[in-house]
Amino acid sequence: MNRYTQYMYSYPHKTAYGPLSGIALSDYKKYLTGPGHSLYLHVPFCQSKCGYCNLFSLTGQKKETMDGYLDAVERQIRQYKEILSETGTCFSDLTIGGGTPLLFSREQLRRMFDLIFSKLDFQKERQVIIETAPNQTTREKLEVLKEAGVTRISMGIQSFLDSELETLGRKHRADQARSALCLLKEMDFPCLNLDFIYGIPGQTEASFMDSLKEALTFEPDELFLYPLYVRRGVAMEKSLREGTVLDGEQAFSQYRRAREILLSAGFRQDSMRRFVKAEKKRDYEACGFGTSLALGCGGRSYLGNLHFCTPYGVTVSQCQTELKNYMETEDFTRICHGIFLSEEEMKRRHLIRHLFIRPGLSLKDYREHFQGEAVEEFSLLKDWIEEGYLELVKEENPKGDTEELLSLTEEGMGLSDFLGPKLISCQVQKKMEEWGMDHGKTDRAIPGDFKKL
Repeated sequence: MNRYTQYMYSYPHKTAYGPLSGIALSDYKKYLTGPGHSLYLHVPFCQSKCGYCNLFSLTGQKKETMDGYLDAVERQIRQYKEILSETGTCFSDLTIGGGTPLLFSREQLRRMFDLIFSKLDFQKERQVIIETAPNQTTREKLEVLKEAGVTRISMGIQSFLDSELETLGRKHRADQARSALCLLKEMDFPCLNLDFIYGIPGQTEASFMDSLKEALTFEPDELFLYPLYVRRGVAMEKSLREGTVLDGEQAFSQYRRAREILLSAGFRQDSMRRFVKAEKKRDYEACGFGTSLALGCGGRSYLGNLHFCTPYGVTVSQCQTELKNYMETEDFTRICHGIFLSEEEMKRRHLIRHLFIRPGLSLKDYREHFQGEAVEEFSLLKDWIEEGYLELVKEENPKGDTEELLSLTEEGMGLSDFLGPKLISCQVQKKMEEWGMDHGKTDRAIPGDFKKL
């Protein structure tokens, strides 16, 4: 069994999207009425491309390009604002991802926040989430984040061993990560998340545990542990051709040991990747039905059964083309690339978005939204219950009501990247394969990570 098939971060994957015509944002503004929506800004700039990275990002971009990008974001916000003012749209949270958002200068960061907060409406208790990297984490930039009311910072460390960082193609070194962490702790943001990778060629269970134990000394609120995935076209693929092998069983052993350590250290496990301090409140959001609007190129928007974004690209030329197209766009309210989900696909999306994140799938929510029974409509779920991957549990929700949930067992949690892809429909799978053939690089069975795409 290949436990590491595909990370189902969202559904369907961008490679299933295609050209759209005659679609305007104003046609779907009803989904953005009132409060409670999410806003995402994608910053597609990085200092360097990590060896495993297949995300939309570009390196070596000059200040003028970054300023031009913010100019385009400002135009997009102004055009969106004309529509959102009619619906009383109020966002509950802002996520800024990348790329590396803190590659922006202090002045550019201030402008970025001002563009968003001065022109769009947010709820009083808004959540502001941003990603960073050790080399870009400076006191001056963190002060800007403090001024903007950032509530959660996520930093990709991946390892505290320089040799493992070199294997991954990371440009920071362990001491730089330690210095950045000291700054973050000193600034005392409400939530600090750290990312680590296991399954790195040459990494041992002992070396991974050393990194993890050192991470705990900085008292993070959350930890994300990612198995290493290497897709076609990334820099690390060359080393695989030259004989370096990814060992799935060793990676799984590292995962199990890490899980033991984190649970004993007072963390709870909310997904195969996410570990959270037990005292932190758990999210009960019906995330399969949330609305989200994206700014910039690379992020995607979810409005009902319409999902849209700029065309998917990972190579330098593809990313450069999409960046250029975005910066030259005159009308951002025209929706030109995306997908309309049928009710069947909406059901699959809901299952994927809930089964693999605790507390699990609310059978009542599914029944109310789809007028059906999840276990009856998807026989695969029955199989997983019989095989011990899923179980029916009862849990009290924030309203004090007892809910019946379909939740992953410990064994099922560890198999998330094996089980999740089985919920992809034949139609979506075909579109993904067609994209791969059109771009000359169908994915193979090397563990592959679709993180944040």
